[in-house]
Amino acid sequence: MSFASHLQERRKEMIVAIRRSQIIKMLAKKNMSQNWFAYKVGVSSGYMSQLMLGSRNPSPKLREKILTTLKLDENGFNDVFQLKG
Repeated sequence: MSFASHLQERRKEMIVAIRRSQIIKMLAKKNMSQNWFAYKVGVSSGYMSQLMLGSRNPSPKLREKILTTLKLDENGFNDVFQLKG
């Protein structure tokens, strides 16, 4: 197996999931509902629900929107996301 294909396989194994409890705390501090948060990041409330419950995982683009909406930079990544693999 080449190094490139090894990296590609490894990327498939790494899953980025939402840290539900952290996001709920942040939304509460900002007095923002989950539905309003979904609207601000550009997804349906149903899809946001799936993300929060862990049945779906955010794409890189959506992760960026989530960080921006919560006014976090890349240093806040580990506050709201966790790597699973």
